[in-house]
Amino acid sequence: MKNIVKKPELLSPAGNMACLEAALSAGCDAVYAGADRFGARAYAGNFTSDEFVQAIDRMHLFGKKVYLTLNTLIKPDEFRQLHDFVRPFYEAGLDGVIVQDIGVIAMLLADFPGMEVHASTQMSISSVFGARLLKEMGVSRIVPSRELSLDEIRDIITETGIETECFIHGAMCYSYSGLCLMSSFLGGRSGNRGRCAGPCRQPYSAGRMNGKYLLSMKDMCTIDILDELIRAGIASFKIEGRMKSPEYVYGVTEIYRRAIDKITTDPDKRYVSDSADRDRLVELYSRGGISGGYYHRHNGLALITVEKGSYKREDTARYESEKPGIALTARFIAFAECETELILKPAEKEDDSCAVSVKGDMAERADKRPMSEPDFRKQLMKTGDSDFYFEKIDIETDGASFVRIASVNELRRRALDMMKEKLLHGYKRSM
Repeated sequence: MKNIVKKPELLSPAGNMACLEAALSAGCDAVYAGADRFGARAYAGNFTSDEFVQAIDRMHLFGKKVYLTLNTLIKPDEFRQLHDFVRPFYEAGLDGVIVQDIGVIAMLLADFPGMEVHASTQMSISSVFGARLLKEMGVSRIVPSRELSLDEIRDIITETGIETECFIHGAMCYSYSGLCLMSSFLGGRSGNRGRCAGPCRQPYSAGRMNGKYLLSMKDMCTIDILDELIRAGIASFKIEGRMKSPEYVYGVTEIYRRAIDKITTDPDKRYVSDSADRDRLVELYSRGGISGGYYHRHNGLALITVEKGSYKREDTARYESEKPGIALTARFIAFAECETELILKPAEKEDDSCAVSVKGDMAERADKRPMSEPDFRKQLMKTGDSDFYFEKIDIETDGASFVRIASVNELRRRALDMMKEKLLHGYKRSM
């Protein structure tokens, strides 16, 4: 009997719109991103509120999800601002919010029904008991502490049934998740307020080790054990990097996308990671080496860079990818002395639930050469910079009609705009 494994969500970082586009092109299932307040990466590009609404629409158009990082500790006088801050994103259809502050969790669950609330790794959830408590509150997903072993994560999944979101690649923190005060003490900037100064990346001396990077962690890379993580039942695989480049986001997402698809397509086949992929991941970004994180190892110098704590290498070579597009089928009708009509629907839909129909100008009776099916098809295919392309166009015409090119173009434009509105309508909410 063939083994069945559930394909996990591939969750990519989006520090700005360029990174979001890179993640989308590389095949992510979702992105996590911060707006201009309350996120744990204050120095990332982040989005303005208007840009974040555009980002939600952009991802939803392709059936992908967006999670807002609201993962800092919130001061009492800031709570009054939170509702108004989140509301436009909620109305745009925001899929979920990643939260550190337990008071924020309670507020979001009460004020914004139907939107998922996820407990950030900053909450330092490290046991079945903490996970169960959050599930009882209404939290739908937790991002457990990065210090947990795979066995401990598996126990949380088995005992509580709550969704888990776990890091599979990127920077590691020396301290316990969400509990570091080192930046506050040494740098005057709090990591729990999104402004970590990175003191663990500086050299220190201890015993006979002078000027070494004793607190600087190697970057996590799980490409070699990805099949184990999938079989453990982790719901979402998270790539760290909201302050990194679009090239990094695209490269890492694309490599893990292929690996996940390979494993889940044929789960009975023994998985062996590609050494070329591993080398490429190091080239894309590395702080002096990589490790498998804590999934199978508990502490030890193998996790520490020692010699090169602040060193990092980032490959900024431009990536090339095809712009993602949504396939449509079309039916165009043009009969002399009747209104033209264009009917569209997504190619993947068998029914007409997402179909749109737009009427255009009257087709004229041709004095000389009537327009043929190829004439109409050639013009309709010119979708330009839109997010759509035609997989199939059926033309119905009497062979005696003429329609101005400008009228065909306008009909196509209005139909594509209406299709976009149709696809996004189901995500919208009202307060």
